[in-house]
Amino acid sequence: MNHDDDQNRNAFSEYNPAINFLFYISAIVFGMFFVHPVFLLCSCVLAAAYYITIRGARAFKLILGLIPVFVIISVLNPLLNKYGEHVLFTWAGGRPYTLEALFYGMAIGAMFVSIILWFASYNVVMTSDKFMYLFGAMAPSVTLVLTMVLRFVPDYIAKTRQIAGARKSIGKGGAQDTKKKRFQNGATILSALTSWALEGGIITADSMRSRGYGCGKRTSFSIYRFDSRDKCLMAFMIILIAAVLICGLKGGMSTTFTPALSIPGTDNPYTVTGLIAYFVLLAIPTFINIREEVVWRILRSGI
Repeated sequence: MNHDDDQNRNAFSEYNPAINFLFYISAIVFGMFFVHPVFLLCSCVLAAAYYITIRGARAFKLILGLIPVFVIISVLNPLLNKYGEHVLFTWAGGRPYTLEALFYGMAIGAMFVSIILWFASYNVVMTSDKFMYLFGAMAPSVTLVLTMVLRFVPDYIAKTRQIAGARKSIGKGGAQDTKKKRFQNGATILSALTSWALEGGIITADSMRSRGYGCGKRTSFSIYRFDSRDKCLMAFMIILIAAVLICGLKGGMSTTFTPALSIPGTDNPYTVTGLIAYFVLLAIPTFINIREEVVWRILRSGI
C-alpha cells in the first residue's frame, strides 16, 4: 500500500477477495431492494464515504456529477407516475403531480446513485486477478472471458483518448470543427479502435494457442490466503447480513410510496435493528480504511 498517495489507500482491498466480493454482493443487492428512505440515505452516504477514502479528491467529480442525476430522476418520476393522495399541482390538462410520486422518484434516484457509487469502488477493489481467484477453478473459460471483457473497457477508453490525441496533434478533431467534421472524426476514431481491437484479439488468440491453452488440465497460482483475520471478518459480515435479511423478511424495510405513503418508523424493532446492522455492514470498508490511515499517521509521527 502506498501511504504517500492520498488517492490510493485501500486497506479493505487487502483482505481476501471472498471478503470483498461478499461485501459488494450484499451492498448492491440490498441497495436495489431496500427503498426505505433511511436505508437509502445510509447506502448513499457510506458508498460515497468509501469511494472518497480510495479515490481522494477525484471522487468528488463523480459524486457531484450524480447530484443532477438524482434531481432529474426525482423530478421526472411524478411526470410518469400520477398516483398519490397529495396533489402538488396539475399539468397537461389536469394530470396530477403528486407528493408521493415525488418521494418515490427520490427513492429511485437515491437507489441509482448508491448503486453507481458501489460499482465505482467495486471497479477499484475487485481486480481481474481477484475475479480469477474466486471463479477460475469453477468455470475457468467463462471467468477468463469475463476478465478479458472487463479489462477491455479501460483499455478501450485509454486507446480512444490516445487516438483522439494523436489526431488532434495533427490538426484534426478540434472542438471548433463543424458537426459534420466532428462526426467524421468520431467515425474515424471508431474505425481505428475497431481495427486495433480485432488485431489485438487475433494476437491474443495466437499467443494463447502457442502456449498450449486448452490442451490439458489447468493449474492455477494465487497469492491470496484466507487467514484468521479474514475468517473473523467473514463471520462478522455473515452475522450482519443474516440480521439484515431477517429484519427485512419481518417487514422492517417494507415501504410503499403510492398511492399512500407508508414508512416504518422507530416504533418497529425490526426497522431499528435492521438499520443498525445495515449501517455497520456498509461502514466496514470505510472504517478499515480510516483505521489504517490513523494507525499509519501515528506510526509515522513516532519516527
